[in-house]
Amino acid sequence: MTDIERSRAAMLGVGDTEDTETHLDESLLARHRLLLLVGLVLVLTACAAGTNEAVGVADTDGDVAGLWLGFWHGLIAPVTLIISLFKDGVNVYEVHNSGNWYDFGFVFAIVSFVGGSHGAKRRR
Repeated sequence: MTDIERSRAAMLGVGDTEDTETHLDESLLARHRLLLLVGLVLVLTACAAGTNEAVGVADTDGDVAGLWLGFWHGLIAPVTLIISLFKDGVNVYEVHNSGNWYDFGFVFAIVSFVGGSHGAKRRR
């Protein structure tokens, strides 16, 4: 059976339509993959961090959090997270910070607390 005959048979609903069904399944799978990819990209871009307008701006006490305070906040972040669920005045992250050094201390402490990449390895 030639391609033209298969196409006519598929349009009429008679004959060998296995190739047509396979093509439709592949097309549907490709559309689902594309939809999944678009959805994943949208979810990931929605999680992107925005700018912090309070970087370098002192708080009401005149303080700006730096590296060591970022490290301390990272260490106590798990406890602070739990407390912040029940108290409105408690934040996990200090917005009045020095910028990248505060972020470095914060993330370094969280990774140190969890154990870093070594903590993820299975012990034998």
